[in-house]
Amino acid sequence: MAADKRKVLIADDEPNIVTALEFLLKRAGYDVRTATNGEEALALVESYLPDLVLIDIMMPGKSGYEVCQRMRERPEWRHIKIVMVTAKGREAEVSKGMSLGADLYVTKPFSTQELIAAVDRLLAAGS
Repeated sequence: MAADKRKVLIADDEPNIVTALEFLLKRAGYDVRTATNGEEALALVESYLPDLVLIDIMMPGKSGYEVCQRMRERPEWRHIKIVMVTAKGREAEVSKGMSLGADLYVTKPFSTQELIAAVDRLLAAGS
């Protein structure tokens, strides 16, 4: 059964958010990797090929918007679900994230239970 574990990449530069999400996602049965900036996130997408990426917009190096755009430019990554998790909640920012190809846009602060449920739904829909 271990081979069937869904893979999730968390890309955020806030250690407390990364730690909490990593713990909860692992407890929910996911295989989890983490990145603290946009370049590291793209390198991990390349090597780890996650099923879903939780990505913060404001990160050092490349922003979450740039990572999302890069991912959507690559045909072999188009199946990867992208969830933007960010403090930027204005309508224009949500629209930008969704237009770049995000599957879901979650604003901080958020309910971790609701976020895990959203991850479950997105991955169930994609399988």
